[in-house]
Amino acid sequence: MDPNAAAILPTHADEELHRQRRRRRRRCRCCCASCLLVSLLLGVTLLVLFLTVLRVRDPTTRLVSSRVIGFALGPGPGLQFNLTMLLTVDVHNPNPASFTYASGSADLWYRGVLVGVAAVDPGRIPSRGDGTMELVMTVLSGSFGDELNQLVKDMEAGAVPLDASARVPGKVGLLGGVLKIRAVAYSDCHVIFAFPEMKVRSQVCQDHTKL
Repeated sequence: MDPNAAAILPTHADEELHRQRRRRRRRCRCCCASCLLVSLLLGVTLLVLFLTVLRVRDPTTRLVSSRVIGFALGPGPGLQFNLTMLLTVDVHNPNPASFTYASGSADLWYRGVLVGVAAVDPGRIPSRGDGTMELVMTVLSGSFGDELNQLVKDMEAGAVPLDASARVPGKVGLLGGVLKIRAVAYSDCHVIFAFPEMKVRSQVCQDHTKL
């Protein structure tokens, strides 16, 4: 037997080093597999969250009352006036996430003519809950232009058709407010006001939210 052959035979230390290397490789494989599994579970969780919680359903709005809080006749001939109204709007949030909104705006239209503008104060609507918005709307007779005569006819008939649109930016709060996503709520309503009662006779609203 070649005396040098013993020199190339694996020693106990070499075998132990080889086993340690194999254990490290197995641990690396297990670690990579665990990371992959966690990433997969996280991806599935986020997908479920997106398909359920983040699938924002449109809120519903309803104008519940309108009250004249200011009225002044203008100088000069013809019908000239400044009218200030307090509008109370109920909002229902069907989503499992709250909606905190900043200052918004609302416009009032009469037969295609912009006749009134109102500001929406900041507020919050709870998840699966209801909130109330109060808007101070200022209407100027000069805004009606050529439609002023038609307004008089509608008032004499006892029904004034109006269109209202509102845009309210805010944030949707998820997971107890930990995650916040920007959203904008829109509302477009066609309202028939009874005159001189100044009450809502009928209304049809279309509401939607964009993330």
